[in-house]
Amino acid sequence: MKECASSMFEFVCLYQLKRFSLQILKDFLLWVQQDLGPWGPLVLTIAYIPLTVLAVPASVLTLGGGYLFGLPVGFVADSIGATVGSGAAFLLGRTIGRSFVVSKLKDYPKFRSVAIATQKSGFKIVLLLRLVPLLPFNMLNYLLSVTPVPIGEYMLASWIGMMPITLAFVYIGTTLKDLSDVTHGWSEFSTTRWVFIISGLLLSVVLIYLCY
Repeated sequence: MKECASSMFEFVCLYQLKRFSLQILKDFLLWVQQDLGPWGPLVLTIAYIPLTVLAVPASVLTLGGGYLFGLPVGFVADSIGATVGSGAAFLLGRTIGRSFVVSKLKDYPKFRSVAIATQKSGFKIVLLLRLVPLLPFNMLNYLLSVTPVPIGEYMLASWIGMMPITLAFVYIGTTLKDLSDVTHGWSEFSTTRWVFIISGLLLSVVLIYLCY
């Protein structure tokens, strides 16, 4: 009974936290839209850093980039932001957060084989993990920080590997009719959106093939 109550309490807390974070992100995007003008893309890019370090999903920012700035500018801002944010989390995990990350490795037993593989092909492994996200994006930043992958290879592979999904989300953002749709209401994809997402997945498959 106590375990059930505890699980219910945890679920409610997580649900409320998610709602709160979504509202903050929506207010942030509204601020960017109304007050920042040409500085908007830069501020959006920088916003990825705290979100990624705190392991907060940044898909709302990615959609918002497409909605606010269109495909070219939105993609550049989101792509750079996601890469810089992942690099910041990687550096944090490799330095002052290393002991915490190591303590969490036991929760991801399959990652051991990944860590061993990075010793031979760090760039390819990181690229494949970004193209095919078998692990949560934000946690992956920290898990990879305790591998021998150099920061330069990590960021380049992450940048390339995240391009297809970033491009798909930015495009979806460009098709939204209202800023409120960034946080809800975009799950009912049109045929065009599905075609674009499938194209992104096919691009991922091609990149994986080229890696081998």
